[in-house]
Amino acid sequence: MYDMDSVDMDPEVARGLFEEGATLVLLGVPAGTELGIDYKSWQVGPRFRGVKMIPPGLHFLHYSSSNAASCGGETGPRTGLFLTLKPREILLANWVPSEEDLDFSASQNQEEVARVRAGLQDLDPFLGPYPYEVLRKWVSLTDKVSQELASRLQPLSGRVCAFSDVIPEVQLTHTKDRVEQNLPRNDTECQSMKEGLDKLPKMKPREGTALRFSPIPKKTYPPGATPAQITQCSMDLSYALDSLLESNHQQQPLNVLGELQFAFVCFLIGNVYEGFEHWKRLLALLCRSEVAMCQRRDLYLGLIAVLYHQLGEVPPDFFVDIVSQDNFLTSTLQDFFRFASGPEVDRTLQKRAEKFKAHLTKKFSWDFEADPGDCEPVVVELPDGVTVD
Repeated sequence: MYDMDSVDMDPEVARGLFEEGATLVLLGVPAGTELGIDYKSWQVGPRFRGVKMIPPGLHFLHYSSSNAASCGGETGPRTGLFLTLKPREILLANWVPSEEDLDFSASQNQEEVARVRAGLQDLDPFLGPYPYEVLRKWVSLTDKVSQELASRLQPLSGRVCAFSDVIPEVQLTHTKDRVEQNLPRNDTECQSMKEGLDKLPKMKPREGTALRFSPIPKKTYPPGATPAQITQCSMDLSYALDSLLESNHQQQPLNVLGELQFAFVCFLIGNVYEGFEHWKRLLALLCRSEVAMCQRRDLYLGLIAVLYHQLGEVPPDFFVDIVSQDNFLTSTLQDFFRFASGPEVDRTLQKRAEKFKAHLTKKFSWDFEADPGDCEPVVVELPDGVTVD
C-alpha cells in the first residue's frame, strides 16, 4: 500500500505538476477502498477526495471495493480504466455504491466541472499527490501505448475487470433445453470432474466487457500452401505475424508493441489473466518469426526494449508460479536469440540481442544454450533460490 502523504518530490517538479498537472476528483469513495493509479495503490481514508498533480498523458486508474465488516476487510476484484489526461484537466467522478464503481458522467457537465475548479483550493487538502516516483517506471511500461490504441483495445464498457462478466452462450432454463444442446442433466450424479464440467453451460463475456485484442491467426500458412510450405510456416511464423499486422496494425506496425505493453499492464496491474495469455501468444508470434526479424529491424529493436522493462518489473516468484510452468518464456526467447544471430539480421539488432541475452542470463540464471533437441531450455536457478527443471 501507499501513503499518499509521503511523497518526496523536487520543488521544481512539484511546482510544475501543481501548475500543469491534471486532477482526478473522486467523490464518495468509501474509506478502506483499495485505489491506485499506474504502479501504486493505497487504501483511502475518510478524507480522500481524489488525486492531484497528475502528469499529463496516459494513466491506469484502478480500484477494489472493500467489505469493512468482513474478517480482515476483504477487497473485491480489481476494476480499472485507462485515462488520457490533459494539462490542468479536471476529471470528476462519483462513487456508485450499488455498482461499487465510479461514474464519470459528471465530467460531461461543464457547469459542475467549473464549480469544482472554482473550489479546488478548498478541496486541495483532501487530494493526494500523484506518486511521482513511479512515473519513470510507468512510462517505461507504456511508452508505446497511444490514447487511440488504448481506446481500441479496452472493452467497450471502458472498464478492465479482473474477473470477466460472463453469461451463458445459450439460455438453458429447462431440462429439455439441455437435452437439445446434448448436455447431461443437472440432477444426475457426476462420476468424474470432466463429466461435472461438461454439465456446465458454455459461457461468453457479456457484450461490451471483453478486451479487444488483435486475434492471433489460427492458420500460420497461406491458402493453398504445399506441405513443405506448411512445415516452413510452422517453424517460422512470419506469415502469421504479417497477417496480424496487416489486419490490425497496417498503418502503424509498431503498434503491436503497444498491444504487447497493454496486455502486460492489464495482467500485472489489472490482475486480468486474459492479458497474460494474450501477452504470451503475441510474444511467441514475434519471437518465432525469423524472416520478419530480418525485414523489420525497428520492430525488433523496440521489442527488446519493451521486454527489458517488462521483465525488470515482475516479482521473482512470477516466473515460478506462472511463467515457468511450461518453460514457455525461456524456450520462446531461445528461439528469438537463435534467429537474431542469423547472418541476414541487422548487425545492430544482433548486438542488442546479444546484450539482452547476457542481461537475462545474469539476472535470472536462465540457460539459453541448452540443446533444443534434448528438451526445452532449463531455468537453472531463480533469484529466490528455487530451481525449476
